[in-house]
Amino acid sequence: MITHPFHPLKGQRLTVLFSQRKRTGLFFVCEVEGRRRVTSQEWTDRGVPASTDRLAVDGLTAARSLVDAIEPSGTPPGRGGRHRG
Repeated sequence: MITHPFHPLKGQRLTVLFSQRKRTGLFFVCEVEGRRRVTSQEWTDRGVPASTDRLAVDGLTAARSLVDAIEPSGTPPGRGGRHRG
């Protein structure tokens, strides 16, 4: 069953044809309306439950760190000469 809160097939049970182990994790090849679709194990009831928080603190902290790393040093955010708007 798809459990990821933002997946368009959330709540649906899919027929798993086979699984594939890749470097990034386990994936299920499923059949949806006669077509094959690949779904990450993490997005199913066989994976770790997904967070329902769109703006989780860990994600925001990581995003802020990334923005800080991209901004030129000594330039306040929003003052890098780029138009933002």
